[in-house]
Amino acid sequence: MKLLEITWTADPAIFSIGSKEIRWYAMAFIIGFAIGYKIVQQMWKNEKLNPSWLDPLLYYTVFGTVIGARLGHCLFYDPSYYLSHPIEILKMWEGGLASHGGVLGIIVAIFFFSRFVSHRSMLWTFDKLVTPTGLVAALIRLGNLMNHEIYGHPTDLPWGFRFIKNLSAWRQGAEPLFSVPSHPTQIYEAACYLFTFVLCMWLYFKKQAWKKEGFIFGIFMICIFVSRFFIEFLKEDQEAFEAGMMLNMGQWLSIPFILVGIFFVVRAKHHPEIQDSKTPNSKPKDSRK
Repeated sequence: MKLLEITWTADPAIFSIGSKEIRWYAMAFIIGFAIGYKIVQQMWKNEKLNPSWLDPLLYYTVFGTVIGARLGHCLFYDPSYYLSHPIEILKMWEGGLASHGGVLGIIVAIFFFSRFVSHRSMLWTFDKLVTPTGLVAALIRLGNLMNHEIYGHPTDLPWGFRFIKNLSAWRQGAEPLFSVPSHPTQIYEAACYLFTFVLCMWLYFKKQAWKKEGFIFGIFMICIFVSRFFIEFLKEDQEAFEAGMMLNMGQWLSIPFILVGIFFVVRAKHHPEIQDSKTPNSKPKDSRK
C-alpha cells in the first residue's frame, strides 16, 4: 500500500520578469555560492589569511564551475552534436551541466588561482574550497528536483515520485503526463552531499584537519563520488548511448575521482601537519639565502 507516493507538480520557475524567468535551479547556485563564500570568509579569519585573496577565489571558482560543468555535459555526453554545433555550447539556459565537468573546471581554476594569486599549493586551497561545496551540490540537486529531471528508475517504494514528463507543454497549458512512481534520486544525492558538507565542516572547524594538507579534499572526493557511483544504479540513463553499458557515464567518470580521494587521504596521513598560516600582511619567505 502506497502511503507517501508524491505527484510532483512543482514549477521550475519562482517568478518571471517580463519574458525572463527566475528559476529555482539558478537560485540554488546563487544561494549556495553566497553561503559558501561566508563559510570561506570564516576560514580566512580563523587562519588569519590575506583577505585580498577572497574575491579572486570566488571569481575563479564561479567561472571554473559553470564553464567546466557546461563543457563537461557537452563533451562527455554528446560530443558529436556540440562539436558540430559549437554555438549551442553557449546556450546554458537550455539546460545541461555535468558535475564531473564542474569539478574539472574548478581544478583548472584553482591551478591559476594558486599560481597567480595565493602562491600556495592547490591542495591548501582545495581543503578550504570543498568544505562548503557539499552544501552547494545539495542545493543544486534540489534544483534538479524542481526541474523534474535526473530522476530514477520506477520503484514500488512508498516514497516514489511521479514527475511531469511533458514539462514544457504543461507549463504552456497542456495536461500533465506523469511518469510512473520513480526514485527521487535528486533527494538521495542531496542528502549524501549534505552529509558530506556536515562532515567536512566538522573536520575543518572541530578537528582542525586543514593542518593535514589534502585530507579534507580527499574525504570530500570519496564521499561525493562514492555516493554518486551507487546512486547512479537507480537513475534513468541521461543519454541514449548509455543503454546497455555495464556502468553509465556518470559511474565511469566517478571512479578516477574516488581513487584521487583515497590517494590524498593516505598521503595526508603520512605528511607532517601545517604548523602555521600566513597572516594578512605576511609575504612569502625568500628562499634565496
